[in-house]
Amino acid sequence: MSMVCTSDEFVYLENISKSFGKLEALKNVSLKLERNKITSLVGDNGSGKSTLIKVLSGSLKPNNGTIHINGKAYKHLTPKIANENGISTVYQDLSLDNYKDAVGNIFLGKEVTKFGFILNYNEMQKQTEKLLEKLEIDIPYLRTPVGYLSGGQRQSVAIARSIFQGKKLIIFDEPTAAMGLKESIAANKLIKSLPSKGFTVLMISHDLNQVFDIADRIFVMRNGEIIKDAVKSDITLTELKAGISEIY
Repeated sequence: MSMVCTSDEFVYLENISKSFGKLEALKNVSLKLERNKITSLVGDNGSGKSTLIKVLSGSLKPNNGTIHINGKAYKHLTPKIANENGISTVYQDLSLDNYKDAVGNIFLGKEVTKFGFILNYNEMQKQTEKLLEKLEIDIPYLRTPVGYLSGGQRQSVAIARSIFQGKKLIIFDEPTAAMGLKESIAANKLIKSLPSKGFTVLMISHDLNQVFDIADRIFVMRNGEIIKDAVKSDITLTELKAGISEIY
């Protein structure tokens, strides 16, 4: 009998497989994302991390397996179904409109208007200010086009947009890959705060040091399979690294 999400689980991926011709990118992968927790998926390039998040975001259809979300079972997702279930992916390129400011990006596609056709920028700015204050995000000049913002500020705008647009599971694909140390620390702090604000997080990374600082649970992938599942409270970083070295 198939397992389904318990009250503590937002998503359960069950025996997910995906092939591209003869290449098996995912081999019966099963993992659970606990509600209001941070789960990290770690592995080298080609391990299957990106394929798995594309399945979860609805960009790829798996060959086999079941995706359970809040107790509902799906053989595959579409971007529309993922969106309706509150799933958002923040990719490395962030998908921001560099010519719009923070307000314009956060409200992209959900603009507030007066009389049905006049853009109500002042109202959008007020809502943006409240949202950023709640998330403890500091962007001094909201009217600056995001193309001129720092990497950390741009990341913050992308996160705020996902939250504003009603998402409950936020997937991060290498969130600090292009950032310096100071910006990485700030971005990690923001991501780490999300569960306390009611959000579930899946973070994709190859950096064990980073994910061990942030995550509650860590899954390690290799050649399309989960080779290790570690609850951070039950293991030290040294033990995790040693265990992975033995496997590799």
